[in-house]
Amino acid sequence: MGISPEAILEKAQVLDSIVHKDDINNLLETSAICENDASDWNWQGRMWVRGELRWMEISSNNESKADGSTIKRGIIQDITKRKVSNRNNEESHLVSIEYLPIGIVIHKQGEFLFANAQARSVLQIERVQDLKGSVVLDFVAPEFHQEFIDGMKDAVGAPRMLTEQKFVRRDGELIDVETMAIPFTLQGDSCYQIIFRDITTRKQTDERTKKNETLLAQLFQNVPMAVVLLTDSGKVEQVNKGFEEMFGFTLEELKGRSVNDFIVPVELTHEGVDLNNLITNHRVVSIETARRHRNGKLVDVILYGMPVTLENQTIGIYGVYVDITDRKRVEEELKIRNGELDNFVYKVSHDLRAPLSSILGLVNLAKLPGNTDNPMDYIDIIGSKVEHLDHFISDVLSHSKNLKMEVSTSKVDFNNIIQQTFGDLNYLEGTQEMKQTIKIEGIEFYSDPWRISEIMRNLISNAIKYRRMEGVSSEVNIKITIDHLRAEIIFADNGIGISENNLARIFEMFYRATEQSDGSGIGLYIVKNAVEKLGGQIYVASRIGQGTRFNIILPNRVNSVLHSTSPLEVAQ
Repeated sequence: MGISPEAILEKAQVLDSIVHKDDINNLLETSAICENDASDWNWQGRMWVRGELRWMEISSNNESKADGSTIKRGIIQDITKRKVSNRNNEESHLVSIEYLPIGIVIHKQGEFLFANAQARSVLQIERVQDLKGSVVLDFVAPEFHQEFIDGMKDAVGAPRMLTEQKFVRRDGELIDVETMAIPFTLQGDSCYQIIFRDITTRKQTDERTKKNETLLAQLFQNVPMAVVLLTDSGKVEQVNKGFEEMFGFTLEELKGRSVNDFIVPVELTHEGVDLNNLITNHRVVSIETARRHRNGKLVDVILYGMPVTLENQTIGIYGVYVDITDRKRVEEELKIRNGELDNFVYKVSHDLRAPLSSILGLVNLAKLPGNTDNPMDYIDIIGSKVEHLDHFISDVLSHSKNLKMEVSTSKVDFNNIIQQTFGDLNYLEGTQEMKQTIKIEGIEFYSDPWRISEIMRNLISNAIKYRRMEGVSSEVNIKITIDHLRAEIIFADNGIGISENNLARIFEMFYRATEQSDGSGIGLYIVKNAVEKLGGQIYVASRIGQGTRFNIILPNRVNSVLHSTSPLEVAQ
């Protein structure tokens, strides 16, 4: 120590005089604590020994005497070599971590002691000198300050596990980091080593991937088509809601099984296998075909098959099914309508030209020299032909109007419609002699009054035209029963009736079941179309010489009227 025993025995404080000025306060404070607490003492610091600064360690313990006094025994060791060795180790550690590809910062009580090259690069610090005057919290996002401080406290006993935080670069840009804290000793001082890595790019990639997966999943599930994803071996991996709705099978039923076993009709088994083989071999296919619903019903579809490839290898198959059942139905209906149109054009031209030809013949006949016929006879015949033309054109216009006009809904007065129809048809021979029996029961009925009038006009006019001419009084019986759901109309006459052979065709356009009338043959076609437009049904039964009975069921639209009417309007 460079001090004689006598000097120390004379004045123990002589030791304090050789302690380095920066370490003396720590020595006095720790010594006083040990004396007050009667605890062991350990101190490390620097002392001037024979003009040379040395690292010294003082350790002591207490011994209590019988008289109550305390004796402290201890040793003083020169630990300079150990300290130098530690310092060399620390310097080697700092050199070894300088160029590691992760950010490493060492700080003491928040003040920077060291930052390696990767840390400076991530935080955009050009030089080590630029860290002077900065504290670690300057580079931590404010909302993570408390978490960072708590992490330092938790790391005292053991390294703090990885956590995600946000750091602030020198330019103010926020970055995402994974960070952990490790207790560390540097130059004899207790410090913290913060290890972190920039995960901003990874986080952004994860967010994009998550977003893309969400978009793809929602597209897969919500696309208004049936979609199935198969493995490369043709087993079901996933189906969307559209598939479940179109075919009635759930993913739980199909998972890991061949979709062909469930929805491909038996007669198309080879088609299903061939399609899978084509798609697996990198072919995109599109085919119009049929598939089977769970209930056995066939669904007309357009099937698109697409391979899912990775590095030129098929890893899956997408099957997309578009339901074209309605389109096929429309196409079939269009074919029927086109046929009807051809027939319509032919019949209209024929039925228009026939009376016109008759009129033209009468006009030419009247012009013949020496013709002594009464002109009034010609006028009566011409009038009859014109009347026939007028009725025919009226029927054609009614048919066109029924096809094009939207269904309207209002209160229907059956009794007024029936009486008005008989009045309008008063010109027909036999109308006056026709006995009417009309019975209407139930609540109010709401539907399309014009179409109801057309139905009644054609049925009543047919009953008049096809009445029995001799031996019986002509009758029409109309019974109408109405409830909240529907109106049932029973229309019966005692006319000539319809043969069983003709009965199936009476609703066809321009079909005439008898030669008794020169009608247009379009009346019952109009009736059936009007009933269908109203969402109803019509049935017919007939016997030759006994009469015909029509049974018509029409929905009561009273609820739709109430729902579309304000409470004030209902009250009024």
